[in-house]
Amino acid sequence: MAPSHLTIITGASRGLGAALAAQRLREGHQVLGLSRGSQPALVALAATQHATLAQWSVDLANPAPVAERLAAWLDTLPGQAAAGATLINNAALVTRPGPVSETDLNEIARALRVGLEATVVLTAAFLHATRGWGGPRKVLNISSGLGRRAMAGSAVYCAAKAGVDHFSRALALEEAALPNGARVVSLAPGVIDTDMQVQLRNADPAAFPESERFIQMKAQAQLDSPEAAAIKVLSFLDRPEFGQDPIGDVRSL
Repeated sequence: MAPSHLTIITGASRGLGAALAAQRLREGHQVLGLSRGSQPALVALAATQHATLAQWSVDLANPAPVAERLAAWLDTLPGQAAAGATLINNAALVTRPGPVSETDLNEIARALRVGLEATVVLTAAFLHATRGWGGPRKVLNISSGLGRRAMAGSAVYCAAKAGVDHFSRALALEEAALPNGARVVSLAPGVIDTDMQVQLRNADPAAFPESERFIQMKAQAQLDSPEAAAIKVLSFLDRPEFGQDPIGDVRSL
């Protein structure tokens, strides 16, 4: 049997990450999910699809041990025969909406570790461990329009996503100079109806002036479901020209 493509997804237990994992399982990919918890529905889906699924319960606010474990695991795989490998850095945290000066310091640090540090560390481990693999390699970093447009009350999230964007730009330059270098894109996935949106809609308007905007987006059915967003994201990932521009937006499809 021909080897299947390996897809590694962070934050794969709910929201967009779970939807991405489910879609890739339906397509026959080998999937590894890295999340705080596991998703039983993915186990059931993998069984019906006869697909390979592994789920690791990890804390991405302490990403170095997770990256070391990932590198060691990748070293055990028959990379030269692999159909290819993709890392999707999807996990993110948002702090309580409001001024950064009024935000808990540990909450800020945790959000930056999950949203930016984990992306950088896991990507480094993935690229090093798969450097000699013969199949195509991709890194898809899930960004946000807020990495490209500032919004009061979300300074930490904006900073993390802007960092992901610029990291992707620099990394794409490095990989382009290497034989079989990975293709790298930081992708804004559109506005998705997730727990983060609930948090933004329920925020105190005095601390988060844009809460009404998010309330209206929900009321006017302007939000994608995680499943619909996953289809758009994976369509972008599967485009032949993926990686030609390290900054992308699903709305350009």
